[in-house]
Amino acid sequence: MDKRSRSPVATGPERVFSDLRAVAARVRDQLSWEEPESAVALPAAELPAGQISQYARQERTRVLSAGAGGLEKLAEGRADEISDDESFGMEAIVLLEGRPAILVRHQDFAPQQGDWAVLDAHREAIRESLARVGRVEVSGHLSLDWLGTGFLVGPETVMTNRHVAVEFARSAGEDWAFQQGLGAALDLGEEYGSGPEPADGGPSYEVTEVLGIHQDVDLALLRIAPYLGGSALPAPLAIAADAPPDVPGHPVYCVGYPAWDGRRNEPESMRRIFMDVYNVKRLQPGTTTGLEPEGNVLRHDCSTLGGNSGSPVIDLTDHRVLGLHFGGRYGLGNYAVPLWQLVADPLLVRGEVNFV
Repeated sequence: MDKRSRSPVATGPERVFSDLRAVAARVRDQLSWEEPESAVALPAAELPAGQISQYARQERTRVLSAGAGGLEKLAEGRADEISDDESFGMEAIVLLEGRPAILVRHQDFAPQQGDWAVLDAHREAIRESLARVGRVEVSGHLSLDWLGTGFLVGPETVMTNRHVAVEFARSAGEDWAFQQGLGAALDLGEEYGSGPEPADGGPSYEVTEVLGIHQDVDLALLRIAPYLGGSALPAPLAIAADAPPDVPGHPVYCVGYPAWDGRRNEPESMRRIFMDVYNVKRLQPGTTTGLEPEGNVLRHDCSTLGGNSGSPVIDLTDHRVLGLHFGGRYGLGNYAVPLWQLVADPLLVRGEVNFV
């Protein structure tokens, strides 16, 4: 089983789901209730696209049905009988149900089923978190219009990754300044709309200063301010001043803007979980999977991609930010800076980071 698992979250179904049989039954039930294809013939001009869409739906049904069969075998202790198709289907179910990337609309999310129905009980607190995370956008850049994710950690302070900030910032002695001709902003919207394009709709704030870029960890702090006539800044997220008691296995969630990332992820896995919708805000639940031996990297298995650089890793139990996501490796997991270790760090003290 472990040899077959190629999930980018690097977590097998037996560790993701509390009841494998119940998940298999739920998948089969959902497939049985899916609306059948229309009997109305498509116009000739639309026929190729319609055939492709129909094939995609049929393939999805086939993959998930095989995955349900694999879960049932796994529950019965017959892992050695699981075929490659069933293994592939189980991975799809892990990605779609076990470690979903849930679209955010109006700073909210759709009701969840299965093990992640627990999110509904935390809806108000999660909405507060969603409203304090935004997309780091850049103006004047030759090839990019946005860079990653950032979140409010102080009265006027946003945290993101060093590798995000250096796209528009340069060293100026002991300080940092904007590269000539570049500017940056934090947009708290950029959600998925009813059409093919992201729906803006969220408040946007100007990055007025690069407070600092950390020398040792992949972290940067930015100062932001409302545009003239814009919305006041929301209160910052609470940042954990102490470690969670149970790593690995602690429930967490990321919020961010996953982008297409073919460099470190297998394309079919990305399509199965993100459904070819990228660059918009998502809620991505998962668990912590451990601390690196030296203790300065927190590992987690939320389903993240490149645009999640700078996402908060938030404790589902008390909604404090445990870590700053900075990257991952396909089939191995994802990595974050454990922020409780930086309570006395001079840069974070200067940024008035809201440790709680």
